[in-house]
This record gives sequence, C-alpha cells and structure tokens, in this order.
Amino acid sequence: TMPLPRRTGQIPEANWTLGLREMTEPWKGAVGCFGVAVFFAMTIGIISWQAVEQSPEEWVLRGRAGGMLWERRRGALLLRALPAGRTVAAIAVGGVPATEPPPPRDHCWHDGGTFCYAWEEDAELRLSLEPPPAPGTECYGVHWTPLRPDVVLKDCFSMANISWYGGASIRAQRWPLNGAESLPQPFVSGDLSKNPTGYGPVLERYFLSSTGVTVTVAPDVPLFLSLESDRHFCLETPEGRASVPLHYHLCISPDVAAAHRHVGSQLVGQERALPDTALLRSPVWRYHGPASSAARVKRGLRALARRLKRHRLQEGVLALGEHCTAVLAAVEDLPSEQGKRQQWDPALVEPLQVSITLSPYTSIASPLFLRSLRDGTVESSWLSLQLRGGGCSVPLLTTWKGQLCARLNVSSQAALSWYLARTRRLRQALGASYVAFEGAEGNAFLEQDVQPPAELAGDRYLTALAAALAVLGNATAISAGARSSHLPLWVQMSPLRSDWSHAGLKGVIPSVLHYSLLGYNFLIPEAVGGSLAGDTPGDPELYVRWLQIVTFLPVMAFSTPPWLCCDAWVVNLTRQCIQRHRDFVVPLLLKYSQEWLRLGHPIFRPAWWLSPTDPTAFTVEDEFLIGDEVLVAPITEKGQTWRDIYLPGEGQLWMDTNSARVFDGGTILRNYSASLAEVPVFVK
Repeated sequence: TMPLPRRTGQIPEANWTLGLREMTEPWKGAVGCFGVAVFFAMTIGIISWQAVEQSPEEWVLRGRAGGMLWERRRGALLLRALPAGRTVAAIAVGGVPATEPPPPRDHCWHDGGTFCYAWEEDAELRLSLEPPPAPGTECYGVHWTPLRPDVVLKDCFSMANISWYGGASIRAQRWPLNGAESLPQPFVSGDLSKNPTGYGPVLERYFLSSTGVTVTVAPDVPLFLSLESDRHFCLETPEGRASVPLHYHLCISPDVAAAHRHVGSQLVGQERALPDTALLRSPVWRYHGPASSAARVKRGLRALARRLKRHRLQEGVLALGEHCTAVLAAVEDLPSEQGKRQQWDPALVEPLQVSITLSPYTSIASPLFLRSLRDGTVESSWLSLQLRGGGCSVPLLTTWKGQLCARLNVSSQAALSWYLARTRRLRQALGASYVAFEGAEGNAFLEQDVQPPAELAGDRYLTALAAALAVLGNATAISAGARSSHLPLWVQMSPLRSDWSHAGLKGVIPSVLHYSLLGYNFLIPEAVGGSLAGDTPGDPELYVRWLQIVTFLPVMAFSTPPWLCCDAWVVNLTRQCIQRHRDFVVPLLLKYSQEWLRLGHPIFRPAWWLSPTDPTAFTVEDEFLIGDEVLVAPITEKGQTWRDIYLPGEGQLWMDTNSARVFDGGTILRNYSASLAEVPVFVK
C-alpha cells in the first residue's frame, strides 16, 4: 500500500479546542511537580538563610559584668560573664515550649533593665537587673509566672564543667553536689532516719557554683528540688497547686570565693551571735547505759564518770538522750518525799557537766497530752487539722521514735511560753549545763500530704522553733537549721553509719563544709566511729581515723568510749587528741569566730577558698581549712597510710606539722605518707 501524499500548507481538519484540552492534561502534572519543587526550594532556602544569618543565641538582657542570652537550640537561658564572654551558667527551662525562641520584641522595651516575654497560654518570663550586694557583683531577677493552672515551672542548672555547692544536706553528703541524686521533692528539712532519700536537717535556699554564680530563692516561694548526678539540679513548682510562680535571683561575681563573700555570707541578713564557746573545750560523752528507771540511770552515770576519771578523761559533758531525760524528769513529778529520795544530783559526776535532751513531740499516752485533752487545750498546744466544714479540729498525729505522737504548736505563743517554761524548770531541776533539742526538722503536714497553713509552710516550723529556743540562752543545741544560722545555737549533725562510705566516715568532711558554707559553723559532729551500724564501731582503724578528723572540729563527741572498742594505745591517742584540740584547735576557732561575727565567712573552708580559679580545688572533698592558715588532710580510705594532698594558694608556703617540711601552695603532694597514728596537718 502506498502512503497517501500529505498536503502541505493546510491545517488538518480537527476540533481545535478539544485538541488543546487533550494535549495539556499530561502537562498539568509536570507543572504541579514544578510548583512543589519551587516551594521546597524556597523553604530550604529560607531555613538555610535563618541557620546562616540568625545567631543560635540572642541577648535578652545585658548589664555591665554580664548578661542573659536565649539559646534557641535547646531552649535555655545562658548567663554570660563580660567582657570575656564566658558562659557561667546554663539554665534549661521547662513547663513552656522552650523550642519557641523569644522574638526580638520585648514587652518591657521601655525599661532598659528588664526583659519580658510571654509564651501564649503557658507562662510569662520577666528578667530584671537587681541592685548588687557588693561592688564587682551583678544580680538578675528571674520571675516565671504561669498563665494556666496546670503549668508546672521547672528550671534546670547544668553541671557540665561546673561544680555546685550549698542547698540541702543529704544522707551520703557530697562535695560538690554534682555526685548527689534525688527525685523531685519539697525543699524542706527532714529526718534522714525516717526518709533516707529525702533532704537532711540543714538546708538553705542558696546554691553556689565554681564559676562564681549564686542562686537564691526567697523563703515564701513554694519549691521542689531534684538532683540528677553530674547532669543538673532543678528548681520547680509543686504539682497540683494552681498558678504557683517561680522566682529566684542570680548573681555573678569574679570567682567562687568572691561570690560567697558577697552573697552567701549575707544570707540571713541579721546580726549574728555566738553560742556558748565553753563547749569547745569540753568533749561530749553520750550515755547509753541502763535506762529502765531513775535509779539505774544514776548508777550508770556514776559508773561512766568513774571510768572516765580512771582513764584521765574526767572533764567534759555527759549527754543524756531523750529517754533518760524523761526517766529522770518523771521523778520530779512525784510527791515531794518520794521524789526527794530519787532526785538526780549532778554533783555525783563532777567535774563532768550534764546535758539533757528534749523534743517538740509528746506521746498520745503521755500525761502531757492527756492533760491537754482534759483541759481542752489540744488545738492551742499541738499541731492540729481543721476538719472539713469548719468548727472541729483534731491533733495532727505523727510517729517519733516508734511512738504515735503529737507535735508542739509553735504558731501558738501560749504553747511556746509553756514549753520554754517547762524546759527551764527541767534544766534547773536536773542541774543541766546544756539542753539539746531533737526533732526540730521536717514539716509534719507535708509528710502526710496535707497542705500546711501559711504560717507553717516550708521550714517555718523549724525557723520559729529555733528562734524560740534561742531565748533559753546560748547553751542550747538544736538538730536542724533553716534561716537560723545567726542564732546563738549549737547544731547537732545527723547520725552517720559506722563504715567508710559517704554515709559514714567519707561523709564527715563534706557535711562539715556544707554546714559551714551555709553559716552553721558551731556544729556538734557525729560521734567518733559513727552510731548507726551498732553499739560499737567494731573497727579500730575506722575509730582512729574518725577521731583524727573530729580533733579539728568544734566539739569532740563520743558515743562509744575508746576502751570499749580498741586497745590501750587508742585510749592514750584519744587523750592526746583531746589535748591537741584544746591547745591548738580551740584558739583558732575563737579567732575565726570573730571573723564570722563581722563578715559571715565560714570557719571551715574548702580548698577553693584560697584557690578560687583552680579547677583542681573545686572537687577536693577530703580536706578542709580552718580559716586561712591550717589545712587538715586526713586519711579516709580503709587500710591506707598515704594519700594525695592538694595544697591551695599558689605563691604561698605550707609546713607539715609532723615533719616541719615546707611545700609550695598550688601543688599536689603525691602518695604523702601518714601512719595510723598520724594525720597530715599543714600550717601556712
């Protein structure tokens, strides 16, 4: 078949509109794909431009010594020192969409010292420059306000390359806090024997970093704290409470020592007073003998006094526990003739003095509580719960030493007056030189998940009780502290385990540094050898190493006498340590107590106090300074007779008191020898 010839110059016969529609259908997909490609290309270009052109950090508030920036990548506030530009604190924010960066617009643009920004329907942030406490220090206020009732605010302070100190005492104390671990819980003092994972009896709303930053939280801010080992610690608001704000202050100083001098030493802001310094020269011997009756207690005390005299240890204080105090006190309530025959005479143990122990608790079976029931004074005398519907109230019962008890109502002036009068009467009747108070820590309402009244929120119970006990005079000891370091009270440290762990011997120096940093210099340390693992330490080496540390602390306390645990040479060593404490340590403590009165500086100081910019000093937890002139570096490892010793203070000289050898400061002595009978001590 031959192909038909095609006509040229002629338009083929076809419906032109229909042909166009049929020809353009395939092209529609191509055009659509091209549009999508252009859209993605533009999007990628914009993102790339933002990544290149927009800084990942944005200044939001700037002062002279530093400023605050917003880091977009992780949603964090950065505190940066100027002019060096060094980041000294990184704060990851929680409870708000942190990935949304604050825009350049500032709601407080009219005020150059303030930055404001609101995350819509979540929270509002307000940063402000605050008046500095001293030249060279700059402070910022951080104010978070929730905009919805269910928002929980949470700010986490990074521990990356930063050491943190202060805050709360814990069961296995660490120095710095970086090695500690704790779930979120109320930032309230507590009894570690009741709750080993909680916070201990001495705390302040104050945190100090090795970069010279301080964090302080006002006492009226409801606060939870969590610690995540070597990552961060977090301040957060409690869940289940509507619209609780989170406010705190940040201050930046040239170094860690300057930061504490300018901010931490002025925490309480009130005139400081000393407790009875006569106790410095008096070792404390705790009585653990027979206690079933007043007669047996008296015989046991006389026997202990005779034994101490036989070993030439007859000076000091015999400390009675709460049970023995109650047994002797019961005799005072007997009819006069019967009571006179059984009354305690402190002359029986002279020249030893006597200390008694009380607490704000009373058993519900005690005559005190039953009398208040009979007289209708339960609500005014003891902490009580208001029943729903109003009108009636019931005592808030809790446990104390295994018994169901009521707790003194410190918000009642009548109850406090009665309690103090009873204490004075007992002290006089028993001839006690000192009175110790246990059980001051903790919030009984929070322990039972009950919202406390405003006047007893947080640690206000402890603060009120401490202020009341200070009225008794400066021969008073208390088991806890919160905003009370200025009062003339001795503070009894928490019991420790009779072992070599951080819950035992290794925790002594970190605890001392923690207490002293927070202003509680006049502490009665845990008894030599520890008291939580049994009646006797059972390890002579542990006993000796513990004794060597306590020699350089304010009071030498013993739960187990040396003759019950060890050979005769340990008894002789105990005598020598007591004498060294009186001759060498007490004059130092009296000297630096005057500095504490004037300036608020700690008496027991960490290595960084003299080397505030040396990273090696930030993590030294097994040495401490007495003032600026004595360094104590005990052995805290079982079986060792050597250790590495960091000597702080570059350009200074230190002399070993054992060998008279002199060494340069700012150096580390490797494998320094110290026999079981020696403790390395250096004087500047």
